[in-house]
Amino acid sequence: MTRKLFTDEPYLQECEAEVVEVNDRNGIVLDRTVFYATGGGQPGDSGVMVLASGEEIAIATTVYNAGRSKIVHVPATPSPLPAPGEKVRLKLDWARRHAHMRIHTGLHLLCAVLDYPVTGGSIGKGKGRLDFDIPEAGLDKEEIASKLNALIAADLPVSSRWISDEELDARPKLVKTMSVQPPRGAGRVRLISVEGCDLQPCGGTHVARTGEIGRLTVPKIEKKGGKNRRVRIAFAK
Repeated sequence: MTRKLFTDEPYLQECEAEVVEVNDRNGIVLDRTVFYATGGGQPGDSGVMVLASGEEIAIATTVYNAGRSKIVHVPATPSPLPAPGEKVRLKLDWARRHAHMRIHTGLHLLCAVLDYPVTGGSIGKGKGRLDFDIPEAGLDKEEIASKLNALIAADLPVSSRWISDEELDARPKLVKTMSVQPPRGAGRVRLISVEGCDLQPCGGTHVARTGEIGRLTVPKIEKKGGKNRRVRIAFAK
């Protein structure tokens, strides 16, 4: 299995690693990584892999293998590939990752402002969205943005901890997503806590305090079906 350093150290920007394998699509699997793999609506990280020779491979994205036990680093262009056992160094595109962390944490605040079941979501460049199961419309963009920015200004601490699968099963209301359940089978599930505001299972990367998010806007609210409302957030310009 690839050791996911980003789970407990989201601010770690570089690491040394060893090549485990190169798959038939030239994806590179390492024994450990700081690169977040695509999942939970958050894009996979990009950056640079430096080979023992000093040559660099631009990494376009990072994904899980079919069994989700290994993380695959996908080169942006055809490149000289490392051999199994070779030592490499990873350098994260930190500006891109940090923006994802800020938006992802902002989406947790959106869950606190709109306490409805979540039917979907995604994170993009400087923006993100959640879909909510809301039977009636009438959501106000300015009101939502005001509540979000109040939570950001409060500079609340954000932390993570682990609970067992059994504990999560005993507290089903922790799971706010309707379509995607937290992965079980490893014996434990990671919870993200925004102090006094939000608590839910999540495998993504987040900032340490809400003040780090920066001001957000709510540029658009869309009706997606009879009960589905899509709420978009973005960094204020």
